[in-house]
Amino acid sequence: MASGRRDPASEPGFATMGDRLRRARTARGLSLRAVAKRLGVSPSLISQVETGRAMPSVNTLYALANELGVSLDELLFVDAAPATEAVAGGAGPETSDDLPHDPVQRASSRASIRLGSGVLWERLTSESLRNVDFLFVTYEVGGASSPEDAYQRHQGQEWGYVLAGSLRVNIGFDEFVLGPGDAITFDSSVPHRLSNDGDEPARAVWFVLGRRSADASANGETRRAEVRRG
Repeated sequence: MASGRRDPASEPGFATMGDRLRRARTARGLSLRAVAKRLGVSPSLISQVETGRAMPSVNTLYALANELGVSLDELLFVDAAPATEAVAGGAGPETSDDLPHDPVQRASSRASIRLGSGVLWERLTSESLRNVDFLFVTYEVGGASSPEDAYQRHQGQEWGYVLAGSLRVNIGFDEFVLGPGDAITFDSSVPHRLSNDGDEPARAVWFVLGRRSADASANGETRRAEVRRG
C-alpha cells in the first residue's frame, strides 16, 4: 500500500452531511420527533447530527439513510448521484454499470468519513459507485459499528479482509474473531455487528454489494434489528 496519506480536507464536514440529512427529512415532510421515534433515538441526537454537533455511529448513519430513502454516498460524498437519477438509469440494483472515469484512487486523496463510534471509512474508488461500497475501514480500539445489544441489518452482501489488528464480527448468534489475513463473507440482511476488542486498531478492506435496493430506495424502509446476546 502506498505510504502517502489522504488530505484531511477530503473528510466531509459533519455540518455538510447534516445539511443533506435535514434536506432529505424536510423533503419527506418528517419532523425531528417523527424520525427519532422511528429510529428509536432521541430527537436531540437527530438535531445534533443535522447541525454538525454530533458524529453519528455506523448504525445510526445506516438507519438514517434507510429511513430517509437516501444512499450513504449521497450523504457523505458530493460526487454521488441522487438515488432518483440512479434508478432512472435503468440498471438493476445488484450491479453498477458506471465505472469511475479515473480508474486509480491515490492513497493521499481518499474521500473519508470518521464516525462517532470509533470507525473511519475511506473510499477506495475515485468516484461514488451506485450500490457498491469499496472501503478501507479502521476500527479504533473499542470502536464498533453499533451498540453491543443493537445489531444492524440492511440490503446486500459483504466481503471483508483483515489487514491488521483483530476484528470481532457477530452475525446473528454466531461470533467470529478475525486476524490479519482472515476473510469473511455474509448476507447483510442478517443482523450483524463489527467491533474491535483488541489493543490496537483493526484495519480491513471491506466490500458491500447491493446495500441499497430499488425497493428500499422507494419506500425508505428502515433496516434495524436488535439481538441480545445470551
